[in-house]
Amino acid sequence: MEEKSETFHYTYSATQQEEIKHIREKYTPSSREEDKMEQLRKLDRSVTKPGAIAALTVGILSALVFGVGMCCTMVWEASLFLPGIVIGIVGLGGMIAAYPVYTRITKSRREKLAPEIMRLSDELMQ
Repeated sequence: MEEKSETFHYTYSATQQEEIKHIREKYTPSSREEDKMEQLRKLDRSVTKPGAIAALTVGILSALVFGVGMCCTMVWEASLFLPGIVIGIVGLGGMIAAYPVYTRITKSRREKLAPEIMRLSDELMQ
């Protein structure tokens, strides 16, 4: 006569359970509505992101222009020395302007989004 082994195996993984929960929340209708804390986080990120993108773009392009000016003064020094200095100064000015671009855009975004952020934060603190 053959004996049947009836055993129960259970494996628990906290990370796996969290991943399952996260995936499941994507497909439940109630999770499609953002909670107020997530809205506040998104608004806070949207204040600095445009300024950072603009400042990085200005800074990188200006650094490239500065590099072209340096190249002109070092490689073709006989014919393009003076134009290279002018090009380098323009690039240097752009690199210096990157931070004020960031602060100006961020300041205007803060002023624009401040009422909404204050409203959401007041609701969350009560």
